[in-house]
Amino acid sequence: MNIPAELKYTKDHEWIKIDGNTATIGITDFAQSELGDIVYVEVETLDETLDREEVFGTVEAVKTVSDLFLPVSGTIVEFNEKLEDEPELVNADPYGEGWMIKVTMSVETEVEDLMTADAYKELVG
Repeated sequence: MNIPAELKYTKDHEWIKIDGNTATIGITDFAQSELGDIVYVEVETLDETLDREEVFGTVEAVKTVSDLFLPVSGTIVEFNEKLEDEPELVNADPYGEGWMIKVTMSVETEVEDLMTADAYKELVG
């Protein structure tokens, strides 16, 4: 299982990559493997400002639909439009081409509450 050391993680199996006050967010390799083949990613919160742990969208797999929770408070400024036609990118490359949203963080210190790669490895066993 791939858990890049440079990213931060949530208990809800999202990853977050920080670049200044912009955060790129997706679901982890573990999450996509548990969900199975992803057929649809829905994010209707573009340009909205949400609090940490609010639902920003859903990911639909063959067997289930799961909510996506925002790891940090902020404004959703971009959705990965490639996922509209190729949701399977989340399965194939969850940390690269399969990213989901970009957020301008409003409370940058919230990143400190997220898990390191080692802590996330312990969570998923």
